[in-house]
Amino acid sequence: MKRIAILGSTGFIGTQALQIIEKYPDKFRVVALTANDNASLLVAQAQKFSPEYVGIANEKHYTQVKSALGCRVGCGAACLREAASVACDVVLVAVVGCVGLTGVLTAIDNGVTVALANKESLVAAGEIVTARAKKKNVAVLPVDSEHSAIWQCLQSGRKEDVRRLLLTASGGPFYNADPERLHSVTPKEAINHPTWRMGQKISVDSATMMNKGLEIIEARWLFDTTSIDYIIHPQSIVHSMVEYKDGAVIAQLSSPDMRLPIQLAFTYPERVESDIKPISWQTLTFLPPKERLFPLPALAKQSLAMGGNASCILNAANEAAVALFLRGKISFTDIGKLVEKTLYATPVAHCATPEEIFATHNGVYEKLMTDYNERTRSAF
Repeated sequence: MKRIAILGSTGFIGTQALQIIEKYPDKFRVVALTANDNASLLVAQAQKFSPEYVGIANEKHYTQVKSALGCRVGCGAACLREAASVACDVVLVAVVGCVGLTGVLTAIDNGVTVALANKESLVAAGEIVTARAKKKNVAVLPVDSEHSAIWQCLQSGRKEDVRRLLLTASGGPFYNADPERLHSVTPKEAINHPTWRMGQKISVDSATMMNKGLEIIEARWLFDTTSIDYIIHPQSIVHSMVEYKDGAVIAQLSSPDMRLPIQLAFTYPERVESDIKPISWQTLTFLPPKERLFPLPALAKQSLAMGGNASCILNAANEAAVALFLRGKISFTDIGKLVEKTLYATPVAHCATPEEIFATHNGVYEKLMTDYNERTRSAF
């Protein structure tokens, strides 16, 4: 039986993971749960799964959570480190934002397999994470559907025979939208993804296509290559592909259901039955990206070329820009403009430690939030 710690148990990935664990009580046991702010759901989850440790990041909810549970309860920034330190076999890192880096590095330092559903930790600190995982001989298993697909496709051939990785993207809700309308897109419209039901931040990233940019950076570190492209695939049946040097293209297909990559990360190298719906066979279409309309993936590639902490700067700027958009401080089209402006205006340096990464992230994020939060509406 595998012991599972879930960092971010009340979010989309976390709740899906608990569905899998509930279905296979003979295979998995929950030993730790954390949440940021949703204390009521966290308590309900803990009462159902009886973990050894529960953490609530928002300290104002600590008394509520502590009084409802009989297990060890922590709060604040330390709870991710504490949860990832509970004796376990897999740590699922499903929190949103650069804060996830703490849980990832703690699990690696403890020699525990990481099931990674937090893009930002690799985007901001990919070199540090992958070097430490290699040193500790710890597996970092991707949970994003695209990276899980690449991981599976790479098992069909040798690394040295790979020509390129080809990520797929649904195109988000605005691929076919009138460009003139994008400026007036509301947060409600931006989080209405055509295929997936996700949290607000990742849904906005999908709408701006920054999600694909972050995935490109993540793939660079997960698979140690910069030969990465993407293509629009609205049906979200082909989750990604690998092209080999002989011209063969290996693809992974399945119904769009995040429980499949989560379950595989938990059970690997075994595959087990699931209730995921069979593929609804239909015409599959593939379309070119619209990078003039959605430039953020290209900007993400540029941050990789810039090296140093450029991708960390990009990520922090995007986190701030999305937060400002959701609060009505900037427009939808201002997100990309603010990210680009910040990337090119911020000095790039080499970060050798997690502390330096956090300093870069927090400095960029806090400056943007301070600069723009006082404005009623920004326009570039």
